[in-house]
Formats: sequence, structure tokens, C-alpha cells
Amino acid sequence: MKRLGVLLLALCAGASWAQSRDCADDVPWRAVAPGVWAWSPPTLQEVSLSNAGHVVPTSVLIDGGEALVVDPGPSHRHGQRVRASLACRFGVQVRWIVNTHAHAENVLANGAWADRIEAGQTTVLATARTRVAMEQRCPACLQSITERAGAEAMAGTAIVWPTRTLAEGDVLRVGAQPLRVMREEQGHTESDLVLWHAQLGVVWAGGLVVGERLPELAQGRVDAWLAALDRLQALKPRHVIGAVASSAQGEQAPAALASTRGYLQALREQVLSAMDQGRHAGESASVPMLQMPEWRHWAGHAQRQDFNVQRAWRELEPLWMQQVPTANPAQGH
Repeated sequence: MKRLGVLLLALCAGASWAQSRDCADDVPWRAVAPGVWAWSPPTLQEVSLSNAGHVVPTSVLIDGGEALVVDPGPSHRHGQRVRASLACRFGVQVRWIVNTHAHAENVLANGAWADRIEAGQTTVLATARTRVAMEQRCPACLQSITERAGAEAMAGTAIVWPTRTLAEGDVLRVGAQPLRVMREEQGHTESDLVLWHAQLGVVWAGGLVVGERLPELAQGRVDAWLAALDRLQALKPRHVIGAVASSAQGEQAPAALASTRGYLQALREQVLSAMDQGRHAGESASVPMLQMPEWRHWAGHAQRQDFNVQRAWRELEPLWMQQVPTANPAQGH
């Protein structure tokens, strides 16, 4: 408690100092926990011209004159704003950049620190599998996000790879603040890096926690994702920063953690139920329950729901086949 009190005092002092500086930027940082700040998009939506690709939070941990940036953003321009804001308002330089997974809107701002990376002053961190995935997909992802966010927003953006890999159990230190590295595989993507600050109760979950923006199963698996969420829940975090920043209310877990799990669990149950009814994967777009209308208001539902059903169906059908009695003619097996 004493240490937390010191951190709170430091946070307040830092906030007052930052507000007194004459900074040209208007980055709307929100305090999540002592030394932890997040810049979230104003609304949850898909990448478009109107949001310049900024659809997930950029967050930072600051201590001892150092900063660690998690998922720096979608473009060189976005990264430049983050870099300038941290230097001006907080008086810090970025020592670490963490890419939690290989999606364009999270990693393409790495290049805003290219000079410091080349000089060995800033290190870009990711899992080994995330680096491989970036090498495989980032060129195509850069072209895709440029088409959707616009050439002006993406001007100057170049792909900069992670320069160091992290593994389960590694510990990063930002000033005096320790962050434990956790790794989840085949959840949201091939490899999702998680950071856990036990003292502050903050977990950085990358794309594993989405809020009211439909999850994407392009590289993930339903059961592995649910298992990853169970592992995060077991930490009993007070704050989760993923595709949204979400904090606990009273004894309740952060709402985004629960809602992400709710969608994936419902998707699993609905697909298995459709199999029980004798449906087949090709009918997914015409079966009302598989459209899961209770999630229709989530961003990206129209773009991803049918795809998610197909991915979940392919994953779960072998499990369903093992459960169906082979002698039951009503099931056709």
C-alpha cells in the first residue's frame, strides 16, 4: 500500500506538470492506473478514412524517465504524435515498444522511432511467432490498411520489424515497474503476447479482449481463445487494455473481458447446436441463430460474423463428431 501511495503521488505530480507544459499536441491520454495511460479511439468501428486506422488503443507505462509503449498504432503519423506527446507532456523517451500481435493497426507505427531503433536506444519487442507472422503478412496488410484508411493517413509508413523476441516468463522493467510476459498461442492470432503488472492489477491483452467490436478468428481458434481468457480472468485484473481499455467496477471483472468471453462462448454453443440440428457449414449465412443477433450492434458484425462461424465450424466439427453416437440414425452417422 505504501508503494501504491507513492505511485499515486507521482501520478498526480506528473499530471500537473504535464498540464503546465506548453505542448502543441492534443493526444487525449486517459489515466488507467498510476503511470499507465491509454489513447483510445473515440468510437469502436472498423478501419476507415474517418479514423485514419486508429481503431485500438495505444497505451504506455511510464516510470523513472522511461516509457514502454504497447501497440504503437497504425501509421507513421500516429506514432509521431505518440512520440512527440510523450516527450513534451511527460518528458520521457520510449525505451521499449511492444507489439502484442501481428495486426496492422497495432504495429505499423513502429517506424516513428526508426532513428532511435537504429541507434539502439529503443527496442521493439514481440514473440518469435509474431515476428514471423509480421514478415509474412505486413507487406499485404500495409497495402490493405492504406486502401481503407487512405494514403494521406498512411503517408511515410514503413514496416519496422521487432528487434528482440520475448518468451513466457520473461520480465521487463520500466524504471522500477516489473511486467511479466505471458504468451498465448492460437487464441486471437498465432501468438498473442500478454503483459501483467501484478502490483497495479493491469493486464495488457492485445487483441484477446475486444469489447463491443466483433472478434476476428482469422488466425485464432475458439477453444484456445476461451482458455486464454480464463487465464487472464484468473489473474483477477483491475484493468485490461486490449482492443479497448476496460476497468473493473466494484467486485466485477472488467466488462470487456466478460463480454469477449460471452461472445466466443455463445459462438461455440450456437455452432455445436446447429450441428445437433443437422445443419451444415454452407448454411451458416441463412441460419438465424448463427447470425447471433444479440451481437449485431457490435462493430464489424456484418464483416466478420459469417467468417467466424465458418472458422468455428471447421474447428469444432471434429470434436462434435467424437461426441455423436455412431449408431444413432437420427444424426445420420
